[in-house]
Amino acid sequence: MKQLILACIILLTGSSALPPSKPISLHPENPHYFLFRGKPTILITSGEHYGAVLNLDFDYITYLNALQKDGLNYTRIFTGSYVEDPGAFNISKNTLAPANDRYVAPWIRSNMPGYDNGGNKFDLTQWDQSYFTRLKDFITEAGKRGIVVEVTLFSSLYGWSEGWKSSPLNPKNNINRTDTMVFYKVQTLGNGNLLAHQEKMVRKIVQELKEFDNVIYEIQNEPWADNPKQVATVSKLDTAQPEWQTKVEAASDSSLAWQKYMAAAIKDEEKNFSAQHLIAQNVTNFAYKLPSTDPNISIINFHYARPEAVSYNYNLNKVIGFDESGFAGNADSTYRRQAWRFIMAGGGLFNNLDYSFTVQKPDGTDKQEAPGGGSVAFRKNLYILKKFMENLDFIHLKPDTMAAAHVGQGRVYALSKPGKEYAFYLENLQTSTLDLQLPAGKYTVNWTDPASGTKQKPQQLTHTGGRLSVSIPGNNAEYALHIHVRR
Repeated sequence: MKQLILACIILLTGSSALPPSKPISLHPENPHYFLFRGKPTILITSGEHYGAVLNLDFDYITYLNALQKDGLNYTRIFTGSYVEDPGAFNISKNTLAPANDRYVAPWIRSNMPGYDNGGNKFDLTQWDQSYFTRLKDFITEAGKRGIVVEVTLFSSLYGWSEGWKSSPLNPKNNINRTDTMVFYKVQTLGNGNLLAHQEKMVRKIVQELKEFDNVIYEIQNEPWADNPKQVATVSKLDTAQPEWQTKVEAASDSSLAWQKYMAAAIKDEEKNFSAQHLIAQNVTNFAYKLPSTDPNISIINFHYARPEAVSYNYNLNKVIGFDESGFAGNADSTYRRQAWRFIMAGGGLFNNLDYSFTVQKPDGTDKQEAPGGGSVAFRKNLYILKKFMENLDFIHLKPDTMAAAHVGQGRVYALSKPGKEYAFYLENLQTSTLDLQLPAGKYTVNWTDPASGTKQKPQQLTHTGGRLSVSIPGNNAEYALHIHVRR
């Protein structure tokens, strides 16, 4: 009967397109991962610096083709409520810093000159339909390529880099007499008449993107940068690490109240939709155990994250994301190891900030002065990780700290379903064998080089239970190991 109905629809409409699937969601069997188009999903990417839509000079078709070619499935964009000046954060070819008159935002330009970065001021009472056409086309093209888009609605304004002076919401940049205030009040509930404009923008975007299945909303990028509350410290990973990278700052109570308000606005706008979109909250850098979460939030995003961000918050039963990397040099190995550690600790999302994507070379082959890395070779590294995970029954695996015995100064991250399947990421082990604790069974052992993807010939073994010593092939600094019951 369903086939007959579908045939009638095709006959009447002249289209063979199937109805859109429900938006990406938390997986019902394991909410630490996603369900997307009927498949268990982990989101892994190395993407451009969030200006793909708001920068009219950026060729996003070429960009999305590159992500698809490299086998990656995620990208992150800013909506245009925040934009950067050229040279911000020492990025020489910043896609988030459009040239004069090449910046498009949700609001239309007025007839009055005087916008900070060139061109006319904005009229916050009227939408720019060309912006929404570009936004929806970007998400459509991403969806065709199986790429999920995180739509980051707002960003901190970084008062020390004068981010507020370029915002359309700044009274100097619009004709609507928005209230004058210091930057750190802009994204709080004490922001005067800005709140109504912010909420209208959120509701407009949510309505425009109603039908897309490949959208996730994030409320605000790095809210702690404007309204910080120090909550912890972490040790340096190396002596060259700057001091700011040891301080864990979460958003202040006033920031959290504003974010909760915006999350509620999304939920309210979607209350009559047939299916709702996931909402992410960017909580802090590094690692921090959250005392509580907004029930409207399904994804907990960290920046420059450590694996402990997952273990501290695994009990929340939400996806834990590493949503931005960088500020650690340009070596591929640095970010490759970050990705493997985090995903093998139980994370469900990894996004490297990839500075090889520029307006000049949107295919991701450029080089520029920037605080991070990115390259075709690195994206191949991430694809190796993505395929490794997709070869596992990861929905039924959980972080495991007991399967591997003491490994000295090295690191081991593991996921397992005891007695059925085990996955390990090994780093800097000073030994030729790995000692495991496994129940009796017949197992297949597979070794993969995380840097090259080279696989060793599978080994078959029969184990009587208890301690098992597995020989490590070669002397690499990194290994990925998959052990499963013989099929």
